[in-house]
Amino acid sequence: MSQCQVTFLPYNRTIEVSEGDSLIRAALQAGVHINASCGGEGVCAKCRVQVEQGEVDGGTSERISREDHDQGFRLACQSTVLGDVTIRVPVESAMDRSVFDNRVSPRRTAKIRQMDFSSLKEQGLFIPPVDKAYLELPPPDAQNNMPDVTRLVEFLKQQAGEHKLELTIPVIRKLPSTLRQNDFKVTVTLVRPVRDDGKTMLTHIQAGDTTSETYAIALDVGTTTIYAQLIDLISGECLAEDGDFNGQISYGEDVISRMMFAEKGDGLEKLQQTVIATINKVLGKIIAKSGIDRENISTITIAGNTTMTQLLLAIDPSYLRRAPYVPASTMYPPFRAATIGIELDEHVIALLYPAISSYVGGDIVAGIMGTGLYRDEELTLFLDIGTNAEIVIGNKDWLACTACSAGPAFEGGGIEFGMRAARGAIEDFSLDPISCEPMLLTVGDVRPKGICGSGLITMIAVMFETGVINNRGKFNRDLGTKRIRENNGIWEFVLAFEEATQIGRDIILSEIDIDNFIRAKGAVYSGCMTLLEEVGFNMDMIERIILAGGFGSYIDLEKAMTIGLLPEIEADRVVFIGNGSLMGARMSSLTNRIRKDVVEVTKKMTNFELSETPSYMDHYVAAMFIPHTEIEKFPEVKRRVANWKEIISRN
Repeated sequence: MSQCQVTFLPYNRTIEVSEGDSLIRAALQAGVHINASCGGEGVCAKCRVQVEQGEVDGGTSERISREDHDQGFRLACQSTVLGDVTIRVPVESAMDRSVFDNRVSPRRTAKIRQMDFSSLKEQGLFIPPVDKAYLELPPPDAQNNMPDVTRLVEFLKQQAGEHKLELTIPVIRKLPSTLRQNDFKVTVTLVRPVRDDGKTMLTHIQAGDTTSETYAIALDVGTTTIYAQLIDLISGECLAEDGDFNGQISYGEDVISRMMFAEKGDGLEKLQQTVIATINKVLGKIIAKSGIDRENISTITIAGNTTMTQLLLAIDPSYLRRAPYVPASTMYPPFRAATIGIELDEHVIALLYPAISSYVGGDIVAGIMGTGLYRDEELTLFLDIGTNAEIVIGNKDWLACTACSAGPAFEGGGIEFGMRAARGAIEDFSLDPISCEPMLLTVGDVRPKGICGSGLITMIAVMFETGVINNRGKFNRDLGTKRIRENNGIWEFVLAFEEATQIGRDIILSEIDIDNFIRAKGAVYSGCMTLLEEVGFNMDMIERIILAGGFGSYIDLEKAMTIGLLPEIEADRVVFIGNGSLMGARMSSLTNRIRKDVVEVTKKMTNFELSETPSYMDHYVAAMFIPHTEIEKFPEVKRRVANWKEIISRN
């Protein structure tokens, strides 16, 4: 898809977007405010712009007269870019002209870091833990009538150098008939040991040569969602991927509620059966998409947090939530996936990522391994933000980690109109500080029905910068706008009036919502600061931040720092990796080096329990402001807030 330049006048802002992108989203990325409160569906008609050069597709409306249409007027939310284009934003669609030259900076999202598997080959590390070997064995005769197992093992020792082999009863059962099916020409599946002195497991035998077809599955078992990828172990390519909501949600949205359910009657069994059912559903979809023969799948690598791992294995999680917070185990041996109900052939070996503690699980270890953080010189802060926030600090020489409960605010919980990032969720936001008219963009460009996490972050940051709320999250009641109002003793801001929503009632953000959000962001920030302090470092020493998790690619970094969710750092030093758990699982499927390294990494990773760290509460209390009680820690935020105050005071 070709790239196009969009220039917005009178701002003289130019941004590069992909052909087919909407004008309204291009404007928001460029830091240009256009009034729009219907989420991008085209019903409010407040986003009129004029096309001065170039062409756009769409943008017509009954709200635009024929005369205006002929002069190039279009609705920005309904117009898509066809090529280079120059757009003029009229006064009625924009902010007051006196602030044209004082716009906030364009949106800055984290650099997205893709999984680079070509480098594995370059480094000589593309050595999957599972391999296939084609063998042409000498058939038995009167002079050479050794047992089938002995014949196979001796041949592997002589021809393939496999001196320590372990066979299982299921393989021995299949051996006689499979050997004779194609005149003793067979393919065996070998699982390499983690340790150099370990045994190679012979897990499967097939008639003929099937070495060109060998596959693995990478699986992320998350609290909310389950994702899987089907990997070709010859090329390293992902052949299919899919995901679904974890069926355990019906028994509780967070890990604590599921732990409690597991303690009741057959609760543990139900939770395991439910997550296995979701896994089988997802695996069925990716196998069908790829069109491969299920028999040629050799391994499944699984990463999940400590609670999800124990529930997957039907291990009582009760003691994870009780001091001193002890997991049943942090390391698990390989096992046959079919033994826990995963619908894969009997020979498929499951490899589980190890955990560090009750609340720093295999999903975080997978992220550390997948990013290569443990091999890098750069001092890095790794953050995976969700209902719980896991934090890792370190480099190739040392690693320290912790976890804190952020609550559900980042996923829409605890917010009256909060929701996950589904169709109709407000995901981006801008505000005219003079009129308080908002610019809302929703997932799917439809009328709004709620607010998702990334939208909430931007919303609160913009309101704080422009003085709509103060550093305690309270609304400025003297702005003279109908959007700020009192309702049953609670002050709120109307984001969209009922006629512009999907739900037939006003969508609002209240001071209670903001307070819940401040608690969540305060937990994350104070967790970072406490961990840094415990290892004798400060934020100035951090060279890079890696963001993992669901919404890291969507949040505006500047806004995340404005509200004090992230420490203030140059945006170019922030990297987003997406699903770090899945990345690590896939990497582990492709290189046995990860499986060897992970043992050492878990040994050197020091875990800190925040509940046992006295300074955490001090940091938490200090973080219960926007961005922080000590705004000097956020000099750029302080500068922008002062700039906005000056601009608004002139109007």
